[in-house]
Amino acid sequence: QGEFLVEISGTTVTITCPFEDEDIRWELSGRAEGTRERKLVIKDHDSTPANLSCSLGTQKRHLYLNARVCANCEELDALTVAGIITADLLITLGVLILVYYCSKGRRGRASAAGERRPRGQKMQRPPPVPNPDYEPIRKGQREVYAGLEPRGF
Repeated sequence: QGEFLVEISGTTVTITCPFEDEDIRWELSGRAEGTRERKLVIKDHDSTPANLSCSLGTQKRHLYLNARVCANCEELDALTVAGIITADLLITLGVLILVYYCSKGRRGRASAAGERRPRGQKMQRPPPVPNPDYEPIRKGQREVYAGLEPRGF
């Protein structure tokens, strides 16, 4: 025998019983449903779990229904989702290329503008301030380092 077929659209849940005949008895959470058809349509389902069963004579099939439904949801097929993702990637790539070329052009203009200004004599940086702990020995200052000579025992 087959399996249950469950279809969800908005807040409507349609369940198809695996039995082939039309004289099917449905039970939803312990109470009998009025329909005798192969398909049971539950309108305005509130997403609460339910125990369903359909029986034909002595045969009985059980289904635990835990379907999440929403009233304002839109159904999307796989092609639409793939199109949205592709469009998003193309737009992102376009923005990246635009930013790259704008920043590349801006860098070139800045150097050209700098060359238009009159240049004065190039200023040199002063030498860094020497650390007094590592000051080089100069003539006339040998007495500062006189205590560093090796001593004989």
